[in-house]
Amino acid sequence: MRERVVLATRNRHKVGEIRAAIALPRVTFETLDEHPEAPDVEEDGATFVANARKKAHAVARVTGLVALADDSGLVVPALGGEPGVRSARYAGPHADDAANRRKLVARLRELAPNDRAARFVCVLVRATPGGDEVVAEGVCQGTLLVEERGNGGFGYDPLFVPEGFERTFAEIGQDEKAAVSHRGRALRNLAALWP
Repeated sequence: MRERVVLATRNRHKVGEIRAAIALPRVTFETLDEHPEAPDVEEDGATFVANARKKAHAVARVTGLVALADDSGLVVPALGGEPGVRSARYAGPHADDAANRRKLVARLRELAPNDRAARFVCVLVRATPGGDEVVAEGVCQGTLLVEERGNGGFGYDPLFVPEGFERTFAEIGQDEKAAVSHRGRALRNLAALWP
């Protein structure tokens, strides 16, 4: 019998990346669209782990199913870790991806080009209705551009060049991205720990 697992996100891009990057033969991934009873969980934690944990446990409790939550973002050391856990809301609570990128580019222009190192971080929490959990993390190092390149991906992808590449995440295909991305790495780490 296949295990039903609810992906605790309404971000269709994340759902697509998770489904593309992890293949668990005994698992069927469901979305929050299939569970209207699931709450919208405020991501007010100080860390990626805190936010992912809060979402996973809330969705598992309400649905009665195993839930998988992701919290991820971009960390720029030269900007004191910004945008960090506020990556999705960097330009304000209702900002879209384009507004977040504009704010980041304005901040990056204040830095010397060799200070534009960054990393994407993804933390996944698999929670059961009974409160058990498994945590996995993935990190992808790279550098940031001040001009967008590419039409794929989402979020900060048009600005981020992963280590070892000359193309941005928005310029590489989904399979290639999954092989090196923070989310792909976190999912492979989680798959190795899957009960």
